[in-house]
Amino acid sequence: MRMQGAKAGHYDSGPNMTPLVDVVMVILIFLMLAGSFSGAEHYLQSTTPMSKTGGGQNKSLVPDEVQYTITVDSPNPDRFVARAGDLATDDMNTLRAALIRKRQEFNAAGTVTDKVQIIIAPARMVKYKFLIDVYQAANQAQFTKVSFQQSH
Repeated sequence: MRMQGAKAGHYDSGPNMTPLVDVVMVILIFLMLAGSFSGAEHYLQSTTPMSKTGGGQNKSLVPDEVQYTITVDSPNPDRFVARAGDLATDDMNTLRAALIRKRQEFNAAGTVTDKVQIIIAPARMVKYKFLIDVYQAANQAQFTKVSFQQSH
């Protein structure tokens, strides 16, 4: 006796596309997670001085900048103390006036203001608003190269 019912219901549906769709979705998710959604990133130019020693280095590329460091400390959360050379103040007007005098000293010594790099070195727990105040004082004293050092 022959069974006719088993072959009557079978039809050719083509290849199974489910594994292909799964693989494509996994690749798509991987590319979306690995890609960057941000716009073009801009790099900060470093004014870190180059070493004057070393094999084969072009000496004309070594910048001849003068570095002037301002340390910022915060003895309590409501005030700061900025120290630069023999100056120690918590007043912004005094700091600005001292930086203007220092710029004039550099200019009188023949150093162009563009060759002076102000380095703001914060202590460990200094608030950002104090660093911004010191940065603004340096800008108001017409220093063009102002950078930050890691907290110590």
